Amino acid sequence: MRIRDRVGGAAASSKWVAVYLVFAATLPASAIAQLAPVVIPDNASASSLAAGWRCDSGFREAGGQCLRIVVPDNAYLTGSSYGIGWVCSFGFVQVDERCVAIVVPENGYLDASGTRWACGRGFIRGVDGCDRIEIPPNGYLEASGKGWACHRGFRIDGATCSAIVVPANGYPTNSRFGTGWECEYGFRQAGDECLRVVVPQNAYYVDTNYNEGWACERGFRRTADSCERVVVPDNAHLNYSGDGWACNRPYRRQADRCELATDP
Repeated sequence: MRIRDRVGGAAASSKWVAVYLVFAATLPASAIAQLAPVVIPDNASASSLAAGWRCDSGFREAGGQCLRIVVPDNAYLTGSSYGIGWVCSFGFVQVDERCVAIVVPENGYLDASGTRWACGRGFIRGVDGCDRIEIPPNGYLEASGKGWACHRGFRIDGATCSAIVVPANGYPTNSRFGTGWECEYGFRQAGDECLRVVVPQNAYYVDTNYNEGWACERGFRRTADSCERVVVPDNAHLNYSGDGWACNRPYRRQADRCELATDP
């Protein structure tokens, strides 16, 4: 009986092993991996990550191991187990595996990022440091502290401030560009002069330095130095700009008249 029982027990065990092997063969590789015990390397702890572990603070993952992070002088740990694991302190910048102090030139300062420097007010970055902004006579340092402008009555002329020569019937402006002056109302700029605008009949003054300084009233069109009335034919109306005409629907323009459309 014992021999029979042993034989029967061995046969049963073999049967269950076969069943397990068949069941395991039907599982995906990821499921089998979950069934396998997780091997946690030294200096690591179990976690919910795909690998099942993560490196402890002060170590970083490399080839399935946790290697100690060597932090150079003037640097600190980032708390990340990936990458180099450290970053340079404020006022230092990484050079290879070191943290080198940022050299701030005279008249400069370390900016808020702590990774670069900028020039102070009245100075501009040059080749080797901060160069003083040279302000010409009749000029002043702008509010930004990074450039200069000319006082009223002067305009930028290369690296200097040239006096603005205002013609008769003109006045100086605060513009940094252009001539530095404009013409009084009723005059227009023509070269270095301000010429009086002559407004013809059926026109009105336009305060601009373009054209002749006037435009025709609605219902008139410009012809040379005058305004000619627009002749509107039957079944037509003045166009949007008022200097021409268009046919009323359903009429269509034929030369200088409006004809009734015959198309279906």
